[in-house]
Amino acid sequence: MPFTPFHLGPGALFKAIGGDRFSFMVFGGAQVLMDIEPLIGLIRGWPVLHGYTHTVAGALAIGAVAALTGKPISTCVLRLLGMLRQPLTWTACFAGGLLGTFSHILFDAVMHADMNPWSPFAQGNALLRLIPVGDLHLVCLAMGGAGVAIIALKAALQSGRHRTEGKP
Repeated sequence: MPFTPFHLGPGALFKAIGGDRFSFMVFGGAQVLMDIEPLIGLIRGWPVLHGYTHTVAGALAIGAVAALTGKPISTCVLRLLGMLRQPLTWTACFAGGLLGTFSHILFDAVMHADMNPWSPFAQGNALLRLIPVGDLHLVCLAMGGAGVAIIALKAALQSGRHRTEGKP
């Protein structure tokens, strides 16, 4: 799924579940960082597009970089947009970065034959074609839809609670 918004669907569900303990912005940044290697590979004509960055070790490293760089960047952006309700925690940033990179390799492993997610410890990709690619996309969309629905429901319940608290 390089360069597609499908990876963001799981992030919406993670945000709905994790709330302030999960950074959706860092999650999104992690998705971009993960696909730098395939982008360079496409430009240069490499035979393997999903190499080291699409392994468990690569995901761990990139997730950490996403968290460390994403915290100050996300804080600045949210502050500029007037959306920073409370300080962004390191826990939220590492949750966003690591869930972002590990979910990325999980979903990419299902559809990309050039992946070796457990390299250098094991070769092969047991997840390849575990489910049809079209179904994988539907799973990502469903996760996104569920996440948005949960977030909307929480907001509606919170709004209703605020309205009834002020009345005798």
